Amino acid sequence: MKSKRIGITTTVPSEFIFASGFVPVDLNNVFVTDINSSGFIEMAEVDGLPRTTCGWIKGMYGAVKEARNIDAVVAVSDGDCSHTRSLLEILNLGGMKVLPFAYPYDRDKAILKKQMEKFAGFLGTSFSSAVEWMGRLDEIRRKLWEVDRLTWEENRVSGFENHLLQVSASDMEGDPENFSKKVSAFIDEAGRREALPQPIRLAYIGVPPINEDIYDFIETRGARVVFNEVQRQFTFPSYSDDIVERYTLYTYPYDVFARIYDIEKEIKKREVHGVIHYVQSFCHHQMEDVMFRKSFPKMPFLTIEGDAPQKLDARTKLRIESFCEMLSHRETFSV
Repeated sequence: MKSKRIGITTTVPSEFIFASGFVPVDLNNVFVTDINSSGFIEMAEVDGLPRTTCGWIKGMYGAVKEARNIDAVVAVSDGDCSHTRSLLEILNLGGMKVLPFAYPYDRDKAILKKQMEKFAGFLGTSFSSAVEWMGRLDEIRRKLWEVDRLTWEENRVSGFENHLLQVSASDMEGDPENFSKKVSAFIDEAGRREALPQPIRLAYIGVPPINEDIYDFIETRGARVVFNEVQRQFTFPSYSDDIVERYTLYTYPYDVFARIYDIEKEIKKREVHGVIHYVQSFCHHQMEDVMFRKSFPKMPFLTIEGDAPQKLDARTKLRIESFCEMLSHRETFSV
């Protein structure tokens, strides 16, 4: 019997999905890697979603409709995009089974545990089974931590490779066993490489980019991303063997201050020279740019904006090129 495929709008406790015998499918990844990703957005707009809706929301809507093999969707109604709740309701109206999941803003462990218990009930599994799966998935997450270390400490992994493997931790590509083998093979291959040549070390903060050529372009300008903020959080680097605490230590769904602390710590450890903050058009997270800039007043900082899944435009390329050129002439860097 074929396992049911559960679409997810962002990282959720996938342990519960795997424990239920279902397969999680990150709709963001389905959307952005599809050869017709722009068509997903067009489909959403034809169906009435406003042009000023975030491209990721429209892309996920199109992914659900186009994939035709998603049996239900788990939508994070609190702790992610402010438009996700409306997406959930639109999909529900269209006949899709939807399961809401909410991260409590104040990290209340009791409330989060109730959300997990409710989630387990929706999926027909148990809390204890999910905890068992956490141990299995942690073996893969440890490998992804090694990929990250090879990126910033040994300089053997590109910014895009780091991004792609870590962002895949949201659903383990739907097949933890094969994904684990894939990551192991990558680590073996990367460990034999010579150190990469780019001397300028960048931090990439904000949601994963909708323009994936950003990493390759940065590297043509003598720089490399050695810290992908949100993607790294998908691997749960703040370890806890308590599944509830684990998901309270995950920084992205909550207030911005834990993210600021995490970013500051990592850019110091990784000896980062400059920060690129990616913001998505029509996303409420754009307002966080003000807080990030105030938190790192001495750090060279570039904010870029993306809208649709297409190549970087000429203006954005010029801004990145000028930023890297400026960094190449700086002698000292500080947070």
